[in-house]
Amino acid sequence: MKHYIFIFCILLSFSSCKNESRSTENAMKINDSISLIERAKTIHDRVITLDTHCDININNFTDSINYTQDLDTQITLPKMKSGGLDVAWFIVYTGQDSLTDEGYKKAYKNAISKFDAIHKLVTEIAPNDIELATTSEDVKRIAKSGKKVAMIGIENGYPVGLDIKNVEKFYNLGARYMSLAHNGHSQLSDSNTGEADDIWLHDGLSDFGKEVIKEMNRLGMMIDVSHPSKEAMKQMITLSKAPIIASHSSARALCDHSRNLDDEQLELIKENGGVVQTVAFQAYLNTEKYEARNKKLRSIRIKIADSLGAKWYDTKERLLLSNEEKEKFYSVRGKIKKLADMEASKLDDIPPMVNVSDFVNHIDYLVQKIGIEHVGISSDFDGGGGIGGWSDASETFNVTLELVKRGYTEDEIDMLWSGNLLRVLDEVDAVAQTLN
Repeated sequence: MKHYIFIFCILLSFSSCKNESRSTENAMKINDSISLIERAKTIHDRVITLDTHCDININNFTDSINYTQDLDTQITLPKMKSGGLDVAWFIVYTGQDSLTDEGYKKAYKNAISKFDAIHKLVTEIAPNDIELATTSEDVKRIAKSGKKVAMIGIENGYPVGLDIKNVEKFYNLGARYMSLAHNGHSQLSDSNTGEADDIWLHDGLSDFGKEVIKEMNRLGMMIDVSHPSKEAMKQMITLSKAPIIASHSSARALCDHSRNLDDEQLELIKENGGVVQTVAFQAYLNTEKYEARNKKLRSIRIKIADSLGAKWYDTKERLLLSNEEKEKFYSVRGKIKKLADMEASKLDDIPPMVNVSDFVNHIDYLVQKIGIEHVGISSDFDGGGGIGGWSDASETFNVTLELVKRGYTEDEIDMLWSGNLLRVLDEVDAVAQTLN
């Protein structure tokens, strides 16, 4: 009997030691996690975080409704502050319409209204909180002051019309990059959307588009290749005397979408000295995962939209909307998605959301393929972007945290968040100085 008692005591002691060992191991893991988070926070606070693509709705730039409030939009000043996002490139976007004088006139008016809205934000609505930057030195100075930084990009050169003087007008209003097409061929360039039917308007760039490229070089405006066709992009690189950017695109090797860049395009950007701003857009990161979840969410979103007196449009349906209809939809899209995700969280069979890990997979691929000095970060907030863990600007830290988890150093994270893009901005400006 004593023998069995002795064995029992040994087993009990062993079990106690084993449990103690597990507790110690768990405690060490927790401490390691806390240490990693603290290190990520320190890095996040020290680097300049810059997002190259945030769409806007001019209805949110009024005296009564504006970015000083925590609106249902993905970008606001409160969200930027809580998430530690320092720089937002606000986008002067115009959807593609008819290539007519009437169309150009309407597009120009739309573009000017968005320029005016951004300028109102920084000069009238919140001048103590945010300031417009047009150079890398502006960015560094403003960020150091504690203010948020606004910059301006143009998505779709359609508002230029047929008057090349408009390029300089837009530059003087603060625009520091422009894409020559969006969803649909413009008067300047073919769009990536031509892949769907293999119908092209210019076989790349139009003659006028080529002149616009030269003018952008002369002024010091970055050329954005995120929406133009592959052939147009190749012609831009051949013509440009300065590095180019892809303001919001990811790796086609990981997600076969026409909005992404294939390996040949990535190599061309590397040789050109440009930068690819990886985009946190679910459909461009993992289409299969995105579509599986959307299939389950569609009926929920339609129901919620109806309860709000609105209508839900799928991606393909949005392409057919007018600019006014798109702006109306995007003004409620964020709220619809948020409410739908809340409902979906109650379901057992809902597929997972494309998340920060999927996003950084693309960053990893791009870094390995073309080098870290050619990779950056963008969200496409309020224009369709947003992923699990970075659903709006308030969650910006989670991107830095994931980068730290994967072993990126502070210097590397600084390059990804802003260093590379600002380097290209400086180089584009330097080229302009030689042309004037």
